[in-house]
Amino acid sequence: MRILVIDPVAGAAGDMLVGGLVAAGADCEAVARAMASVVAEPTIEQVDRAGIRATRVRTHAGHSHRSLDEVLERVERADAPADAITLARRVFLRLHAAEAMVHGDDHVHFHEVGADDAIADVLGAATALLSLGVDGVAVMPVPLGPGTIAGAHGAYPLPSPATVAILADAGVEARLESGAGDELVTPTGAALLAEFQTRPWRGLGLFTVTAVGYGAGTRNPPDRPNVLRAMLVETGLFHDDHVEVLETNVDDVTGEVLAHAIARVMEAGARDAQALPALMKKGRMGHLVRVVCRPEDGPRCARVLAEELGTLGIRSTPYVHRFVADRSIEPVEVTIGGETREIDVKYGLLDGKVYTLKPEFEQVRDWATALGLPLRTVARAVDEAAGRKDEPRQ
Repeated sequence: MRILVIDPVAGAAGDMLVGGLVAAGADCEAVARAMASVVAEPTIEQVDRAGIRATRVRTHAGHSHRSLDEVLERVERADAPADAITLARRVFLRLHAAEAMVHGDDHVHFHEVGADDAIADVLGAATALLSLGVDGVAVMPVPLGPGTIAGAHGAYPLPSPATVAILADAGVEARLESGAGDELVTPTGAALLAEFQTRPWRGLGLFTVTAVGYGAGTRNPPDRPNVLRAMLVETGLFHDDHVEVLETNVDDVTGEVLAHAIARVMEAGARDAQALPALMKKGRMGHLVRVVCRPEDGPRCARVLAEELGTLGIRSTPYVHRFVADRSIEPVEVTIGGETREIDVKYGLLDGKVYTLKPEFEQVRDWATALGLPLRTVARAVDEAAGRKDEPRQ
């Protein structure tokens, strides 16, 4: 999979995102055309930021205050791909929702983020992202620093209330950056990151960097590079995922209770569950019960374990990387003794080729019972009908 990793080294703003994506290989001509259709032709140049070569984007736009309808009208008229215009609309709707929540007014004007330069930056960033053709976007934690900034309503705390509202709504992770004294993440930058993000950065696993670019911020402090980094990475053959692992030790329940607990926790959303024999303290024999589940299902599965097993403590290991192959379930026609049935077969694929297959056990068992044949005879016939394991499949 081809993933875009956005690392807001010193912060995130619209122009920094455009610069970083262009430097990482986005279609510069399409980006410039989209931005120029809103304001004048942008300047895209190479600059130095504390020793790092970075791409700076300047829109040459003036100041303006627009309503949401006015902003969306300008976006719709832009010379940009249709999907980029749709993405830009979502960004501004997200900005509007944050402004309305902060000001308590459904008729808010965008003030700073309604200026033509913000419209150009959003359109440019949306065009740049889509031109990269990535399979997903991961956003690393954004830096937030203390201080105040002059805005349309006076001195506002940093990070700005709209920025905080956007990050909170989208679940974008942040980190505190002491001593910065400047606005590190603008509302426009936050809205772009929130709309771009499709996957957690923690679940990336192993990858290879294929391209990297740096987008320059306006300021150029001598002690730190004011840049945003965009990396294109290729993950391995497997899709990566992250799961939560729950564990507890029990030595006072029967096998029947354990079996029932496993059945219930699977019904609660667990991906896998098992009970392993274990030697407990004082030489007692017991079991280690282990459950693999999605992080969002962890609390529910833990409650089931507590209810069914009476355990007083359940250990949780979050964000365990799990590599998952492509898979598909397809019906396969099988004929045995003149009778034909469709049996569901699960295929595991690497690079489009089947490397493993497994018929659905219950269907094979039921047909073997109906035919009065050994299970292995029917299973072998299904395997043969399902094809060779290295057969290319789409």
